[in-house]
Order: sequence, then structure tokens, then C-alpha cells
Amino acid sequence: MEDRDARIAEAESLLADGELGPGFADGLFFGTFPAERLGAYPLAQPSVEVAAQLASLAEYCHAHVDPVKIDREAVIPNAVVAGLGRTGVLGACLPRAFGGGGLSQVDYCRMMEILGGHCGGTALFVNAHHSIGPRALVLFGTPDQQRRYLPQLATGESLSAFALTEPEAGSDAANVQTTATPTSDGTGYRLNGEKRWITNGGIADVLTVMARTPRGSDGRGEITAFIVTPDMAGFEVIEQRMDKCGVRGSATARLAFRDLFVPRENILGERGRGLKIALTVLDFGRVTFGASCTGAARFCVARSTEHVQRRVQFGQALAEFELVRAKLAAMASDTFAMEAMTRQTAAMIDRGGHEFMIETAMLKVFATERLWRIINDTIQLYGGLAYFTDQPFERMMRDARINTIGEGANDVLRVFIALAGMRGVGGELQQVLEALTTTSGKAGKVSAYFGRKLGSWIHPPDVPLRCGDLRDEASALASQTRRFGAAVERALRTYELAILDRQYQLGRISDVASELFASACVLWRLDAESASSDLSDAERLYHRTLGRHFLRRSTRHVAALLHELGDNDDALTTSTAEAVLRQAPPAK
Repeated sequence: MEDRDARIAEAESLLADGELGPGFADGLFFGTFPAERLGAYPLAQPSVEVAAQLASLAEYCHAHVDPVKIDREAVIPNAVVAGLGRTGVLGACLPRAFGGGGLSQVDYCRMMEILGGHCGGTALFVNAHHSIGPRALVLFGTPDQQRRYLPQLATGESLSAFALTEPEAGSDAANVQTTATPTSDGTGYRLNGEKRWITNGGIADVLTVMARTPRGSDGRGEITAFIVTPDMAGFEVIEQRMDKCGVRGSATARLAFRDLFVPRENILGERGRGLKIALTVLDFGRVTFGASCTGAARFCVARSTEHVQRRVQFGQALAEFELVRAKLAAMASDTFAMEAMTRQTAAMIDRGGHEFMIETAMLKVFATERLWRIINDTIQLYGGLAYFTDQPFERMMRDARINTIGEGANDVLRVFIALAGMRGVGGELQQVLEALTTTSGKAGKVSAYFGRKLGSWIHPPDVPLRCGDLRDEASALASQTRRFGAAVERALRTYELAILDRQYQLGRISDVASELFASACVLWRLDAESASSDLSDAERLYHRTLGRHFLRRSTRHVAALLHELGDNDDALTTSTAEAVLRQAPPAK
């Protein structure tokens, strides 16, 4: 119980540091639609300079990045890495002052869509090097650290890695066991421990390493981020390229630190704030996960559309069959939603001012799981043809499988989304209860609470749109948002603190919140496009068709999930699982 209380306190400190205001997703859990936190949809086309860079990257990928060879030989050639450096993708978002491209997160996501649609292994390599490698240096590094490392990282002359995962710490990021013991003379720390499954770990020149520094009498210690280079004595690459199922071109390593000395000036950020640094950096990686998944999904939709019109069975093109059309419609509308969600979240990061940790987690879960379904449906539409290696889909299937595991396993993120989102609602309920049972002068809090509740009972939240043709979709989203807020409060009243362990319910709450966020992004995109002169009438109509199909399906899905919060088979699921566990054969 003490360890659990410590974990809760640690989570509270991470979520309530006061650096940014509450995000859009926080409002959804209250049953509101804070449009000002969602911000405008990033409809603007990239600048001429960025457009040229995107075209150059696409051309380079098609001419020089051979995904079949990379998968077969399990290595991205050095010449390809150097070429990617010349395209600017390896330093796209790094500051121009250090040789980077200074691109926005939205424009960088456009780059990652190109890479994700071409080669999953190469996309992961770039994501690890750029999205989570030097990001901590940009956000938390000292000027001296930035001057020392960023110029070479921006060009790809140096490669980076982010070393968090260990045998006992993966999605449970707080369970890092690698220790960093201060030296007696105060000049630095001695690192001891192992890291595994570190992308680029065995080929990186600069690594951000998470280790536990002493905190005091509790013996647990705090997590601190360190800058480590492989030339430091005690740095050991146990395995440079672990053989794996997919994304085989990326170099996934096992590392060890044997009494490795790290000078004090290599602490990244504040001592004891490593977990906050890790979670902040992973936010950026999750957004680009969404982008690379979108690119892969777009490739599948294009190839599937071509195939079902060409392939004839039973005297008809596959495209004439309703079950084929159902798959194709879902694939295309989900891809449209993935793109809308990715770019909206990236724009939130670019604007700043509000938290986006819940939104990036939602995007990561949504995009990785929809891509998995899209690849599966693509293989089904191609039939036996897709099962053979002369087609790209079995490779894409293997590449995509890691997405629901890496940078936070999806089920862990589901629990995080629900608990982080419900935190504000729970805090308000607690304050209202205290105000009702004491004479501490908090009548204003009670009045504000009941005023908000009365308003939500009379009117659903306002979903402001410019396009009147979308009013039915906006009304459905507003109604379900109100119902969701009521369901969240009901769950907190029912389970109180026990909600922490009600993962069946937390999973449903998380999935509803993610669907609402995805629907908001799609609706925002459609509304922005309705007034845009950058799209032809045909493009606008096509997007409207895709968006409305997604919104209708999402509305049905949310309704089912809300119903299951009160009518479910959770008790039977638990008893069945317990029966299975009792009958499990002994391990051999």
C-alpha cells in the first residue's frame, strides 16, 4: 500500500506541475467542449521551402531506400543514413541555430508520413534519432550541452538514442533499476545497470539515459536523465542488433553500464526530474508514431483500391462486393481520421499553452490500432497474394506489430488516459464534498459546480462550426460529450478510489475519450476545409464523404461503449480468467 501511495504521489507531481494549462481532452472528461484549447485545424499548405523538402525526401526514398533489402539484410546502410541527413529529416525540428531545419511539428509529421508509407524500419530509425533522441536536449539541455551535441545530431553526423527500457522497466517507466551513485568527490556519478530494446542504442553517438539517483531514507531514489556517450569507460554494447520480427532495419540494442563514470555536467535537466523528461519526450515520439502510421495506412488504401478494381472473381470485380466495400470504406475513413488527429495534435504542440500528454497518448493508441486493422484488411482483400514476400504487406504487418507495444503499451496508455483525464473531475468532486461538509467558506465552489451541472442538463456543450451542413454531426458529438462527462462522474461516485483498479471500466472510458477526440479532429478538419480555397470541389466532397462515414461509425461505437459501462460481463470475464489461470499447465 505504501508503494502504491508513493506511485500515486509521483504521478500527481508529474501531472500537476503547473507548467501548462489543462488540455482539450481534460474538458471532455467534464462533459465540455473547450474549442479554444483545440485550436484551429492546421489546414495551411506547407511553405515553398518545406514543400520542396518533402518532395526531395519522397524522391530520395523511392530512389535510394530499398525497404525489401533493408528488411532482408536487417540494416539501414550508412549511405542511406547520410542521404537522409542531406534531406534534412534527421534534424528537421532542431533549432536553426544548431544546424537544424527549425520545422514545426506539423511539417515534421508530413515528413514522417512519407517515411511511414515507404519503410517502417527507416521511419522508426528516424523517429528514435530525431523525435525522442535529441528532443530532451532541445527542451531541457543547457546552452553548453546544446552547442556540444546538437549540430552533429542535426546533420546525422552523430546519431542519438533514448535509453529508458530495462528488464524491469518498460511501460512501467518509473521502475528504472539502473543506478547512478554520486562519486565521493562530487564530480559525477557511477552508472550501473542494463538497458534493452534500445533503438539505435548500439550505433548511437549520444544517448539520453535514465538512471536512479539517491533520494534519501526511503531507499527508492529519484530518476535522473544523463547524457552518455559510448566512449565513456564502462559503456558496453551487449548486443548491437537484436534479431526481431519486424522493423528489422532499425538497430535494437542491449546495453550495459559497468561502473560507468558520467561527469556532473552531463545531467540533463534537473536531478530527480528524469521521469518528467522521459514522459515529455515520449509525447513527441507518439505524435510522429501517428504520422508514420498514417503514411502506412494511406499506402494500404491506395494499393487496396487499385487491387479490388482490377481483381475479378465470380465474374465481378472485387470492388462490386459489399463486404469488400465495407472494408474499403472503413480503411479510407479511418486513415482520414488518423491524419486529422495527427495534424491537430501536432498543431497543439506547435501552439503551446496547454497540456497535450493525454492527446498524444490517445493518438498513439488510436493510430497504431487502426493501422493494424487496415493492414489486416488489406491482406484479406489481396488474399493469398499478400501472404508472399513479393508483395509488401507481410513485411508491413511485421513492421506494424511493434507499434502497439513501443513507447508505451496501448493497454497501459488506456489506463493512463482514463486516470489522467478523470483526475480533474475527481478533484472537483472532492472539493465540493469538502465544501458541503465543512464551514470553510467554499460556497462559491459548490455554486459553480451545480451551476455547471444544471447548464449541462439543459444544454449540451457548444461545438462551434462555420459550416451549417455539419450541424447534425456537431450535435451528435455534443450530446455524446455530455453523456461521457456524466458517465465519468458516475464512475467516480460509484467506485471512488477503487476506480484505480477497475481496468475494464477504465479501458471503456479511455476508448470513449479517444473516439470523441478523433471525432472532434475530423469535424474540425471538415469545417476548416468547407471554407478553404486550396481544395477543389471534388476533393472537398470526397473528404466530406470520408469524414461523415467515420463520424457515423464513431457515434455508434461510443454509444456501445457508454452502454457497456453499466451493462457488461465483467464479473464473468474475471471468473473465466481465474478458471483459465487455475488450469494453466506448468511451464516446461
